[in-house]
Amino acid sequence: MENKKRSITDVENILVGQVSDSKALTGCTVILCEEGAVCGVDQRGGAPGTRETDLLRPMHMVEKVCRAGGQGIAHRFWFGCCQWSDALS
Repeated sequence: MENKKRSITDVENILVGQVSDSKALTGCTVILCEEGAVCGVDQRGGAPGTRETDLLRPMHMVEKVCRAGGQGIAHRFWFGCCQWSDALS
C-alpha cells in the first residue's frame, strides 16, 4: 500500500464521514470498517459523557464507530447514527 497522505482513509475497507456545525461548535465523525476491526480507547477526564465505550476494548470487533461532541447534541448525533446503522442491517 502506497501511503501518500498517511490518513486513516489510506487503509483498505475503512470509510470516514464527518459533519460540523460551526454555529453550535459541534460535529460528528463516523468510521465504517467494512470487514470489522479491533479498536482501543483511551478515555480521560473527570466526567466524560461516553456511550458504549466498553465496545471499543480490544476484545471486541466493531464495524461502525460514531464520535460526536457538543454535550446534548452529541446524543442526537449518536441516535441518528444508530437509526442509519439499523436501516443498513
